[in-house]
Amino acid sequence: MSGGGLRRIALTALLIALVVRPSWFAWAFAPFAPTGGPVIYERASLLSLSLNHLGLVVLASTAATAVAVTLAILVTRPAGAAFLPLSRTITNIGQTFPPVAVLALAVPALGFGSGPTLVALFLYGLLPIFENAITGLTTLPPATMEAARGIGLNGWQRLNRVELPLALPVILTGIRLSVVIALGTATIGSTVAAKTLGEVIIAGLLTNNTAYVLQGGLIVGLFAVLIYDAMIRLETYLTQRVTGGAAGR
Repeated sequence: MSGGGLRRIALTALLIALVVRPSWFAWAFAPFAPTGGPVIYERASLLSLSLNHLGLVVLASTAATAVAVTLAILVTRPAGAAFLPLSRTITNIGQTFPPVAVLALAVPALGFGSGPTLVALFLYGLLPIFENAITGLTTLPPATMEAARGIGLNGWQRLNRVELPLALPVILTGIRLSVVIALGTATIGSTVAAKTLGEVIIAGLLTNNTAYVLQGGLIVGLFAVLIYDAMIRLETYLTQRVTGGAAGR
């Protein structure tokens, strides 16, 4: 097994142990806890918080991907080109307003909990996916597109069999960036009572307990590293499979 594979296994094992058996690491976090204060966060299960955190990220990223890629397809068609400025404005909303501001605006309408967090993550995740999808769909090899027209493929067939497969690597890069951003941003959801790993970090900040902050931050960081690595591997696999299939059609 390669060194990269061993590191991946080691980090995965560390993450699972931190989430399932955090008490095993009390000795490591103890120096950062207040004197006589708690060392391991026990107000809620770290496993439950982790699953809720990941669930919010998956839901928001899936919705952002569907909307952003659909918009990119529409504005790269001749009939929809005029809507490119409007689409860019829409996808820039999440970057224009900080996530905290989106949460504050969403709470009156959706109440406290996961709803405002999903809205913030969704809006914040649109731009990387949209811009990468635009880039991927507008930088296709002219010779390939001409060949697709030459063999009689209609617009839908060209999109499905040629354009999307060729643009897939760039689109997946945008999705990967969006997901990693969402993993970190989701922590602020705990400020509006969403059950995320931010609950651990915020509790540490409020009680001046650095051990809590380190626990929450380390778990989120490990999730980000492992998911980033897994998505790179997935990108490579899907790109080889889809582009190979497209070439064989």
